[in-house]
Amino acid sequence: MTHESTQCFALQRARLAAGVLALVALAAGAAGAQTSEGLRVVPLVKDDQVQVSFTLNDGFTDEVRAAIQSGLKTTFTYAADLKLDVPGWVDRTMATATATSSVEYDNLTRRYALTRTIDGKVVDTRTAEDERAVRLWLTVLPRLPLFSTAVLEANREYYVTVRATARPSNGSILWPFSSGTSAQAKFTFIR
Repeated sequence: MTHESTQCFALQRARLAAGVLALVALAAGAAGAQTSEGLRVVPLVKDDQVQVSFTLNDGFTDEVRAAIQSGLKTTFTYAADLKLDVPGWVDRTMATATATSSVEYDNLTRRYALTRTIDGKVVDTRTAEDERAVRLWLTVLPRLPLFSTAVLEANREYYVTVRATARPSNGSILWPFSSGTSAQAKFTFIR
């Protein structure tokens, strides 16, 4: 093999590696954009609680609407983890919580029965006649008191990770991936 062909081969390998890295970066950017646009998480420390707000932008699809209108109980589940950011080590899970928003449509009365739970306990129930109210109920959960600050250490950085899923789920309902969508947000606990 000549010196010239060795250089050509090395150049081709470098181009191939650069192309693969560009594709990986593009795919990671697209995945990150989907996560940040699909689900928005905002933690807020107030009094002795970490309140978390969720906004699911693309969750109320035509398939979800059709399932609700058929009278099928539909539940959006938001599983939240409060984690301690540990540089150079595995992050520690400090607490977990699950919030659900459910809707069931009564075809006779043309009303929606709405239920919200936190860790299996019912925290709010309502009835609605407007589909817009149902959309907000399922996809916008403001300032839910999910975690106690008693488990937090002062002046440390934490983050909340939230995974959103829906039932019923028959493959493509809601999201193209059966595991749902997820997002996270950081905050510093200052005492």
